[in-house]
Amino acid sequence: MFNLIGTLIGGLFVGALARWLYPAQVPMGWGMTMLLGIGGSLAASLLVTRGRYDGGVNRPGCLASVVGAMLLIFIGRHLGWH
Repeated sequence: MFNLIGTLIGGLFVGALARWLYPAQVPMGWGMTMLLGIGGSLAASLLVTRGRYDGGVNRPGCLASVVGAMLLIFIGRHLGWH
């Protein structure tokens, strides 16, 4: 249970930081911000491990997670999502 709560709080922190650092306004609610942060963390993890799964826990750093979330914002904007 604490893992889930930690993931949600971490996702909110990473998503809010990514939205704040992104050069354009990113209109979304708290829930989408959480999902953005969690997705950014997953994207950073995939980039760091290059898609390999070694069985261990691989947690990307906070900076890598924020960059991953900003990358998701960028991709979403170019696909036409607001």
